[in-house]
Amino acid sequence: MADIHGTYKLVKAVARDAAGNLLPTPYGGNPLGRVVLGADGRMAAVTCDASPDLPPGAKREFSAYTGKYDFDGKTLTTHVDGASDASRIGGDQVRGVRFEGEFMVLQPPLRPYGGAPEQRELYWVKISDA
Repeated sequence: MADIHGTYKLVKAVARDAAGNLLPTPYGGNPLGRVVLGADGRMAAVTCDASPDLPPGAKREFSAYTGKYDFDGKTLTTHVDGASDASRIGGDQVRGVRFEGEFMVLQPPLRPYGGAPEQRELYWVKISDA
């Protein structure tokens, strides 16, 4: 099983529709994020669109959550105890995990973004062992 403890930087995000077709790049093509996976079993994650300006009327995409986590080598499950979206608190955030070279790729389940089903893949690079 891979050791995932450490601090990671979000470097790329990809989105596909339910049929696997590419969709516009999440986070406006300018992702910013960090995830910290502590050796003590706690994690914290934040992602957002880091574009300096957004089109008029657009909302900046932002998400953050924290909690205890379990990792079985293929699935990362966070038991959420704090989140920017209160509906996540008390539930689990489940991510598929795979490794591609230097990247840890996290894949949340297919879910609606902007009203349409979307499958995302977030590419993270380890920047610290702590």
